[in-house]
Amino acid sequence: MTTQPSRELELFPNPQPTRDYTIRIDIPEFTCLCPKTGQPDFATLTLEYIPDLQCVELKSLKLYVWSFRNEGAFHEAVTNEILDDLVKASSPRFMRLSAVFNVRGGIGTTVVAEHRAENWQAPVCVELP
Repeated sequence: MTTQPSRELELFPNPQPTRDYTIRIDIPEFTCLCPKTGQPDFATLTLEYIPDLQCVELKSLKLYVWSFRNEGAFHEAVTNEILDDLVKASSPRFMRLSAVFNVRGGIGTTVVAEHRAENWQAPVCVELP
């Protein structure tokens, strides 16, 4: 196999840097390991962000997510680590990562972490009739 997991996130220039718009990415096959038992944990990640000057390139995101497959991590820690890495790489105006972990042992977990750029204000939501 020529492609390997990687923690390197690639970016490309935002094609509309003067506009607030949302990019939503669904990642339904996230896996990591339970740090207590070593058993696999499965989750669907949803990344939503408003880019500033850079956007996250999808192939690099796929390889980045793959890099967690054999690592032990608590749900809360891995969700925040991924968000921190994405924010550090891309400096978005806003970013939210939702991680919905599959039920195991009768317990399901959802972790939602957010970042807002210091001077960014959310636009007013438009309600259409």
